[in-house]
Amino acid sequence: MKGLSFFNREKPVLTCMVQAHTPERIKELAALSMPEGAEAFGMQFCQLEQEYQNEKTYRELIGYVHPLPVYATYYRTGKNKGKSDDELAEGLISIAESGAELCDVMGDYFDRCRGELTMDEKAIDRQKKLIDTIHSCGAKVLMSSHVLKFTPAERVLEIAYEHQRRGADICKIVTGAETKEQEIENIRIINLLKEKLDIPFLFLSGGECRLLRRVGSSVGSCMSLCVHEYDELATKSQPLLRDMKLLRELLEEK
Repeated sequence: MKGLSFFNREKPVLTCMVQAHTPERIKELAALSMPEGAEAFGMQFCQLEQEYQNEKTYRELIGYVHPLPVYATYYRTGKNKGKSDDELAEGLISIAESGAELCDVMGDYFDRCRGELTMDEKAIDRQKKLIDTIHSCGAKVLMSSHVLKFTPAERVLEIAYEHQRRGADICKIVTGAETKEQEIENIRIINLLKEKLDIPFLFLSGGECRLLRRVGSSVGSCMSLCVHEYDELATKSQPLLRDMKLLRELLEEK
């Protein structure tokens, strides 16, 4: 059976994020999430113990959830602490070769900086080459910048345009909101991205006000990032899958 895709859906994709130290736990979370309505999985392979970070395991886990597509991260966090960006890039290529549809290239790969968006031309050139390599493996690229604080619209658009310029297929920006005014402004920004950007995007917000994580997909974001449960590795700002599925159904009611 041909797999589904992040790019062929009529609705934003309910993507269940799974983080675990072992393949068995990833399978357990996936098995629990599929009956609850998961439409894709975000596998954060950076959390796997080193012994499991190999193509055999990647293929096994990606195949386990087929035909649902996989969005993969390979960040500097978790079990990847201390790895060089060259090692991270090699890991992403291996994940792409293993069947992940979407690979997360951080916007500051090869030149680590606050806000995760380098403007160093040598680093940007290396990012473009990495993106080309991932594309040649048959995968797509989501470029991410975790700013993690409230960011004015002009700056958000600058980041989004840079992601697009470097060859990303999806733009992901994570900002913040500490007040209702900032939260409302983030809703306006998501509409600007919808109007201005030529590629799909995922615009998220942390901080005290997290409404965007629940309604963002109904006003422009291409997916919702959810979790099945709040275990020790789950990102607590990501809403529960079953809640997001219900919210989407309620928002769609005529």
